[in-house]
Amino acid sequence: MKMHLAFDVYGTLVDPQGMADKLRGDVGDAAAGVSQLWRQKQLEFSFRRGLMRVYENFGVVTRQALQTAMSLKGFTLAPDREDALMRDYLALPAFADAAQALHALQGRYPLFAFSNGSHEALEQVLGHNRLLPLLDGLVSVDDIKSFKPDPAVYTHARRATGALEQPLCLVSSNGWDVIGARAAGLMAIWVQRDPAVQFEDWGLAPSAIIPDLGQLEATVDELALACRSS
Repeated sequence: MKMHLAFDVYGTLVDPQGMADKLRGDVGDAAAGVSQLWRQKQLEFSFRRGLMRVYENFGVVTRQALQTAMSLKGFTLAPDREDALMRDYLALPAFADAAQALHALQGRYPLFAFSNGSHEALEQVLGHNRLLPLLDGLVSVDDIKSFKPDPAVYTHARRATGALEQPLCLVSSNGWDVIGARAAGLMAIWVQRDPAVQFEDWGLAPSAIIPDLGQLEATVDELALACRSS
């Protein structure tokens, strides 16, 4: 029984708030706030679309979220500038601990990216950060036209990673994603990157909590040992 690992991408391996630097020339000191609202609306819109079964790929959702965030903050973007920001989103910076964590686990466990992003977007953002060669595969919700935390998405991850008969563990900094995975019967490690953010108590606790990916290898080894012993 070999544990498979499924890594959330946006917020776990790469930092969506890296867009704040790109927005500074457009909105000045409001860049951090616009970037945060952009991310909030991106998630909100994907949740809605998943519930309504009105799917568009994550790039479309991300563009609509950018437009909404800018409007709510009282700013506008020219179409060509909007296009440029969307290209920048495909080159979000990786967190400093991402590559080392993947290197430490590579060859020891099957490693997959598991994301709301499309295959093409994942190839670009992970390739830009030289993380793509460290992974055994990419799992995109675009294959089944829904979004996390739809239970069908986590079932798809089992199939796509080949972990139908093996333990599958999500690694995510998004608490709602961890809850979704746990509700669907997966193991899940919550990466609590911000110590001020508390995990919501839905009666579905993470399998483990770590402050960053630097502690991931030891935590995965402990969980894998527990799986083999059970």
